Amino acid sequence: MADYLKEFVAFLTEQKKASSNTLESYSRDLSQFMHFLGNTDLSAVTEESIQRYIAALKRAGKSQSTITRTISSVRTFYKFMILQGYIDRNPVMGIHVEKPKRQLPAILTGKEVDLLLAQPDESDPKGCRDKAMLEVLYATGIRVGELVDLQLDDVNLQLDILHCRNEKNERMAPLYPSAAKALKDYIKWVRPILAEKPDESALFLNMSGGRLTRQGFWKIIKGYAQKAKIKKDITPHTVRHSFATHLLENGASLKDIQEMMGYADISSTQVYANAIQEKYSTAYKKYHPKVAHSR
Repeated sequence: MADYLKEFVAFLTEQKKASSNTLESYSRDLSQFMHFLGNTDLSAVTEESIQRYIAALKRAGKSQSTITRTISSVRTFYKFMILQGYIDRNPVMGIHVEKPKRQLPAILTGKEVDLLLAQPDESDPKGCRDKAMLEVLYATGIRVGELVDLQLDDVNLQLDILHCRNEKNERMAPLYPSAAKALKDYIKWVRPILAEKPDESALFLNMSGGRLTRQGFWKIIKGYAQKAKIKKDITPHTVRHSFATHLLENGASLKDIQEMMGYADISSTQVYANAIQEKYSTAYKKYHPKVAHSR
């Protein structure tokens, strides 16, 4: 079965031009599925087998979104196996998995953002780098993958803008003054110390001189959130959501936010409008005297 998985990943890589995150997700989901099957042949898997696997995922405490994604991965894998002529039926086609309810994103208040950004010690090389990363993240709303993939020549210090790119699009993102200053300080004073190779192209480096990873930045932001005593579960995506919501609250259009965040479809920004609507609805019900007195 491992050989089939390798062939499938190669197909996704070469034919579908899948991103590294997509490949990692499929590999993880399918490896876990094959471990569950044990010695069972892929052609012998039935709808009942898939239902047992779903039940096992639920017992393991997997979220509905994880289960939905996992079964989607298995379904796609079986489609590939049929396409290649290895099997003649897809046991997942008749399986209907409940779609997860779309949760409104966690949003930081302006005070919480200020607290988070104030945590790094800028007199320390690591703190100077971390301050620049946090400021850039909130200034641009870029994805964590885009952040760690930034190259040194993606920065225009004269115009205070960044060139952001991912597998689907690229865009220019402006920096507000304090973010631009934090980035300039890092590039001038700290990055030359960290960069072991003269030709190193990565913008943000770890303390060993290599490109900082997504996982590395997740740990950084979690540490500062804890230091700031912010009780919300903060991830890089939380800051991205907060960037969009704060812009919308201050008058930016959904179209503007779509372009600044690199969304292909404007419908992707609707979640921020929903978050604001819920926020104001909750405040209205709590504070409007006619509502409060009617309880």
